[in-house]
Amino acid sequence: MTKHAVSCGTLVVDGDRRLLLCHVTGTAKWDIPKGMQDPGEDLLEAAMRELREETSLVFAPERFTELGRFDYRRDKQLHLYRVDVGDTLPALDHLVCTSYFPHHITGKPTPEMDGFRWATRLEVARLCWPRMAERLSSLDW
Repeated sequence: MTKHAVSCGTLVVDGDRRLLLCHVTGTAKWDIPKGMQDPGEDLLEAAMRELREETSLVFAPERFTELGRFDYRRDKQLHLYRVDVGDTLPALDHLVCTSYFPHHITGKPTPEMDGFRWATRLEVARLCWPRMAERLSSLDW
């Protein structure tokens, strides 16, 4: 049996059934807030931490609805949660990514995400990487 890495993520959905996407720094693509578990974290803790680090959003654990584990790549699966925010996030200009990587040329700490937007189901297909767009389009949100 092959061991798969598991990336934990959250679908943040507004009252118009749009999905919160984060712009991946240095690319033309957008993604959901997600990432790998830290040692000792359970799946929900990892999803909550990634959401906080990549967007600065914090919600109580009971706000998260578990969607389950999904195939993503040959070597990676997604374990996803959903948080419904209704009309409580009309603007996204206060969101901040506090997770950094060293810039490939300068080595300067660079935020993983550098922008935020709401996206409809149709927009997700254009904005996200094809594999992520396919996975997201198969889910009910």
